Amino acid sequence: MVDIRFHPFAGTMPLESLLLGAGHPELVPGDTLEQIQVTGVDELAHAGPGHVALAANRKYAAALSETKAGVVVIGRALRDKVPAGTLALVADDPHGAFADILDHLYPDDTRAILRKLTDEAGATPVLEADVVISPGAVIGRGAEIGAGTIIGPNAVIGAGVAIGRNAVIGANVTIECSYIGNNVVVHSGARIGCEGFGWLDHGRTNRKIPQLGRVIVQDRVEIGANSTIDRGALGDTVIGEGTKIDNLVQIGHNCQIGRNCLVAAMSGLSGTTNLDDGVLMGGGTGTSGHLTIGAGTVVHGRAAVTKDWPAGSKIAGAPAQDIRDFWRETAALRRLTKGEESES
Repeated sequence: MVDIRFHPFAGTMPLESLLLGAGHPELVPGDTLEQIQVTGVDELAHAGPGHVALAANRKYAAALSETKAGVVVIGRALRDKVPAGTLALVADDPHGAFADILDHLYPDDTRAILRKLTDEAGATPVLEADVVISPGAVIGRGAEIGAGTIIGPNAVIGAGVAIGRNAVIGANVTIECSYIGNNVVVHSGARIGCEGFGWLDHGRTNRKIPQLGRVIVQDRVEIGANSTIDRGALGDTVIGEGTKIDNLVQIGHNCQIGRNCLVAAMSGLSGTTNLDDGVLMGGGTGTSGHLTIGAGTVVHGRAAVTKDWPAGSKIAGAPAQDIRDFWRETAALRRLTKGEESES
């Protein structure tokens, strides 16, 4: 669900009006279903009867077959996966058509967040008791800050952002499109809630996909200096309770990090990486995105994770593999470089 606290909504409208306004008259259905009233957009798993969702290719097939969305924009290969009661709009370029729909429903440019900081139409910020606002800090309209929280010098708290109690927000931090829990520590220079890195027509026009999600940071999380956490493209980027993130870490859009994880410096998680509870990621690790690393897994430094791993794994290397295979291959290579014969 797109949170209109951060992304203003054009309002409920008939599906036909939406498609015409978005520049896609070829998608207007020719039956009574065109009178569907569109109340927003959402991901397939969470969409309801008034929502438009996207299923661009086969990787969406399982979620599409179970969706409760009223309308889905799909690629041709997915016609047979659309459930009864859901209207399918078959597009040659489903990603592009869906982006046009987003632009029409949420017309305020998602790069215009800064304009809302001082929007006179917005609500006055709400500060509970004993909140400390340091010199140079800017608090956006409608922001909420809990008791005992400290906002450091020159920090920028965006419009509508909510921060819990007894949090520490360091100097020069920026937070937008986010909800921050209690007892959270964000060190200097961190950026939370910026746009995710999502593009269409790669290498040609590089059209930006609207980034309409949020960042949810749960209680007792610590975020290191100059780290960045991008908001979701449509859903949320979530950092679980008790997780600690080191300096200079990049968390991509729609990542889901579980509770009590540790992510060491210089690591980068591509979009839609899921870390289950208690995952430990060494320095300089990276993921290719759209994958899950199971609970309690240890990812050794400089590993490049390219696929799912079950709970309790220990992995190393690029591409990452089981730690025993990694050391076995390393030993074999060392013997070869020294001119030694391999063991039979």
